[in-house]
Amino acid sequence: MWVLLLIPACATAALTCLQLVRVATRADVLDGLGPSRPSEAVGIGLYETAYLAGGPARVVELALVLMAGRGRLHLAHTGWTTVVDPRGRSRLERALIAQIGPEGQCRTAPLRASLAAHPTVREIGERLALAGLATPERVRRDTSRAVRHVRQALLLCVLLLAASLALAAPGTGDAGAAIAWFSLPLILTCGTLLMARVDVHTYTRFAAPAGLEVLRTARVPRQLGHTRDPEQALLTAVAMVGPAALTDERLRAALRT
Repeated sequence: MWVLLLIPACATAALTCLQLVRVATRADVLDGLGPSRPSEAVGIGLYETAYLAGGPARVVELALVLMAGRGRLHLAHTGWTTVVDPRGRSRLERALIAQIGPEGQCRTAPLRASLAAHPTVREIGERLALAGLATPERVRRDTSRAVRHVRQALLLCVLLLAASLALAAPGTGDAGAAIAWFSLPLILTCGTLLMARVDVHTYTRFAAPAGLEVLRTARVPRQLGHTRDPEQALLTAVAMVGPAALTDERLRAALRT
């Protein structure tokens, strides 16, 4: 009986591991092609730093914090965003105001989700990817999905092994044989995940290795209130670590809602 459970375990493990290897190989090829534009040609501002550190969602969080801090938006802890000043100072601000709608008020969570997928935000990632600073969206998505599939295959193998041991007749040696044979897909999936942790993990992040070097040069001041430009220090901290850097509890609660 346990042989019938071993077949899908081995097949799933082999297919998912092969998928991850293919995705990793494709990512290595793209990475070896090098950036089509020098990284020096891309201006690294707060929004670019936010994208490298946390992706589109971090860019949206930074825009909301910036506009709220300057009195252009009101973020309520009840989960609503209200436009105070409808004049956007940048393309991203104008896109944010347009996403809120003509009524000037909307729920914060849908706003964050819709703005993260907006072409203005996606363009930031595309520019950084062309410069070799960010991982291309397709590479990151395919790699993350492949790693997730291997993890699911590992969990399936464990469950099928447990079912095989439960069905094994006592005193027949089936339990030992099942453990021995199931060790093959278990070793394969565990080894592939270990390889992914070492060689593929960089492709699951928003920042490419060159982008990580850019992030290392950014410094978050330890005492935000004791700098020459407190607003710039706060925005840099939000870009690097997200809303957790906010000292205003109400604003932090509004972004958690």
